[in-house]
Amino acid sequence: MSSNTPAPVAPDNGLQTTAKPALLPQWRATPVLQWSMILHVFCAVLTALNPALWPWTLGMIILNHLLILATILIWPRSPLLGSNMVRLPKAATLRGEVALTFDDGPDPIVTPLVLDLLDQYGARASFFCIADKVIAHPELAREIIRRGHSVENHTNSHPHGFAFFGPGALRHEIDTAQIAICTTTGVAPGFFRAPMGFRSPFLAPAVERAGLRYANWTRRGYDTSATSAEPVLQRLQRGLAAGDILLLHDGRTVQPHGESPVILKVLPRLLEHLKSLNLKSVSLQTACNHVT
Repeated sequence: MSSNTPAPVAPDNGLQTTAKPALLPQWRATPVLQWSMILHVFCAVLTALNPALWPWTLGMIILNHLLILATILIWPRSPLLGSNMVRLPKAATLRGEVALTFDDGPDPIVTPLVLDLLDQYGARASFFCIADKVIAHPELAREIIRRGHSVENHTNSHPHGFAFFGPGALRHEIDTAQIAICTTTGVAPGFFRAPMGFRSPFLAPAVERAGLRYANWTRRGYDTSATSAEPVLQRLQRGLAAGDILLLHDGRTVQPHGESPVILKVLPRLLEHLKSLNLKSVSLQTACNHVT
């Protein structure tokens, strides 16, 4: 999709759409990006005035790009590249709420078991789904909604190079997923999360343009690489408090030595721990809109 091509708009076919999260941020270039653009202009002018300085100006441009790359890969929760929700709003924190979020589904084997466990504890969650999987398992995606959870936007195909896409390709992945999820489930996502949390400097306007809010996490369990529940639980439970957003996966799960996926061992104990702390797991939509 070219940068001049309008983003697709979901057809007005009577589908239910959720209210957009309150106070969607109006995107403006962050100070980091503003200074980056100023640096590029400065180096271009300096080189035009004195071509002999090109090694120095090129070096400054390369260093600038390396610093932005480091922000993308090393600090995914950074606010330097745009608005980045890493905790629930203050009101949700005061209500004793946390948000369980599950990425990379829906999975026809794991997701139904995750839903059953959440039901047992009266917990609600947000599922950041890949649109291709939603289309492949439409009834399962609708079941997530029926059980009181939310289905959110996790791109159309979960490309590993997503953080390095240009503006047009970013919009295509986000908008295509938004339409597919809304058409399949009847409910429009209100939040977006990038694959692996890696964010392009051009992502913020694409997310805002789609009417979404960018959501990351407070703590993550790294359950896609762990072969046992213990390290995952330690990462999630250490310092766990109201207002936290927890990242887990119901897709791309680890299943060591033919055993059940690690997430299915982690989740019951995590839900028990939340219960012991008198914390209530809600969807991001509920936390931000206080919908009951």
